[in-house]
Amino acid sequence: MENLQDTTINCPYMTMQRLLSGKWTLLILCYLRRGALRFSELMRYMPTLTQATLTKQLRKLENDDLIKRTIYPEVPPRVEYELTETGKELLPVLDTLGQFGMKYLSTHLNIKPEEICSDAGTMDCRCHAIKTK
Repeated sequence: MENLQDTTINCPYMTMQRLLSGKWTLLILCYLRRGALRFSELMRYMPTLTQATLTKQLRKLENDDLIKRTIYPEVPPRVEYELTETGKELLPVLDTLGQFGMKYLSTHLNIKPEEICSDAGTMDCRCHAIKTK
């Protein structure tokens, strides 16, 4: 694991900024909250994401001890990703971010509650498939 102390100056907010940085980090963590997933499954849930970017994000999350990678001795090898205990400690934070996002959509962007994705943060959410700039 990289020495976070070198990049955070012992600041809890800078630490969290570094841990959660990356365009896909929050979605990856949300999908893994329900259990272990294979690389190909994560790619299916985020079709606008490239394999190279997903690989980079997964390695970063693994280096930060938020997810773990398990390689099963099968032919062909099966690799699964899941949250570590440290990663699971982030779940209440993810829930709070999701609640804030719903409130923000409603109050600041005038999105009607029934128009807000009811599947946000789950495998059924299709919002990620919308191409973002």
